[in-house]
Amino acid sequence: MAEQPTTVEVKILDKDYLVACPDEARDELLQAARHLDSKMREIRASGKVFGTERIAVMAALNITHDLLERDTMSDAASNILNAMDEKLDGALGENSGG
Repeated sequence: MAEQPTTVEVKILDKDYLVACPDEARDELLQAARHLDSKMREIRASGKVFGTERIAVMAALNITHDLLERDTMSDAASNILNAMDEKLDGALGENSGG
């Protein structure tokens, strides 16, 4: 039998939202809401963006940029490690054959 999602209340920029999520994802949802709230408060405090909707869009763009940048850095690191691994394999292969 499928588990029914739980409704969790989160507060973002002083507004309450009810969000359905499985029990096992509750902590992650609360953490995500705190992170979003923090980013939106930073943007609002800058005084450069007005209106909740615009603040939310800017926060979403900033968070997405951070995630994409992290993925790109992770991919770059992975590529470097793979190249190093190939060089090591080649060097070890050459030395073991002699």
